[in-house]
Amino acid sequence: MAKQPTPKAGRTATATATATAAAATPTITVPRMDIGISDKDRAAIAGGLGRLLADTYTLYLTTHNFHWNVTGPMFNTLHTMFMTQYTELWNAVDPIAERIRSLGHPAPGSAKQFAELSSIPDAPTTPPKAMEMVQILVSGHEAVARTARAVFPLADKAADEPTADLLTQRLTVHESQAWMLRSLLED
Repeated sequence: MAKQPTPKAGRTATATATATAAAATPTITVPRMDIGISDKDRAAIAGGLGRLLADTYTLYLTTHNFHWNVTGPMFNTLHTMFMTQYTELWNAVDPIAERIRSLGHPAPGSAKQFAELSSIPDAPTTPPKAMEMVQILVSGHEAVARTARAVFPLADKAADEPTADLLTQRLTVHESQAWMLRSLLED
């Protein structure tokens, strides 16, 4: 009958097998990021882009909510306009998140993170009247523009042209959307 290993011998055999397997597995070393932007600047820019992402996503949700719930004589016009806007916002979130990742930082993506980072309040739980929706969206687009503009000096200081380009695109969209919506509120 074969002799059973003692617990001590079993642990030693397991440790030896683990060490052998570890030696056979190549170690993957992630190189330090060197894209010409300091770690400190990348962190500051990524933080600002995280706020922009949260604002953009929050405005997307509000706009989509209003698309579903708008009523009144301007229903068709606003329903279509809101759909165009929420589609554009949806298409904007991925490039913002991917730029954060390109800077070596995780992109925020939970409702809790967005609530903490966004400067835009949630949509009202009871759908407002159509023109109140328009006013809320004007304020939302203006808020996103302010957030994007606040990140611009960070990107400029770090010579981060891809982020500056992204911010310019976002500013152009949000200022234009705010103007179009604001025009609906004029007498």
